[in-house]
Amino acid sequence: MSIKAGRIDYRLLHGIVQGYWCPTIAAQRTMIIDDATADDEIRKSAMRMSKPAGQALSIITRETAYENFKSGKYDGHSVFVIARDPQTFLDLIELGQRIPTITLGLTELPAGEADGVQAGRRAFIKTEEIPVYQAIVKSGTDIEVRYMTTDNP
Repeated sequence: MSIKAGRIDYRLLHGIVQGYWCPTIAAQRTMIIDDATADDEIRKSAMRMSKPAGQALSIITRETAYENFKSGKYDGHSVFVIARDPQTFLDLIELGQRIPTITLGLTELPAGEADGVQAGRRAFIKTEEIPVYQAIVKSGTDIEVRYMTTDNP
């Protein structure tokens, strides 16, 4: 098993993730899977500056991530995956990756959008994503809502 845990967080790698989640998960590699960030050198540079100490950092597109997992590139690593949306994780599961737990962290509904449910104080799920979350849970992956590592799931 290469994926140790996952986190859905629209800010991806930020202070709380870098300072608390990465050390708690203690994976060899933190992986940001996000097309927009992977294609933006300024964003990538900013995230590289907050790279977790002692961990490798990958900031890659979905396509690259899927190809790398399919080819077994991370089979010998423990990986903490961070993405903005649940579909990224469902795609990984459908590729044969086992993900023990996904934490729903800081998520939001787009401005002016009211079509969704509040899953926690800082976590919202879009109505159209509910079937994706259901498929993830059906695969055997636990989903928890926690902003901080010290929060009760």
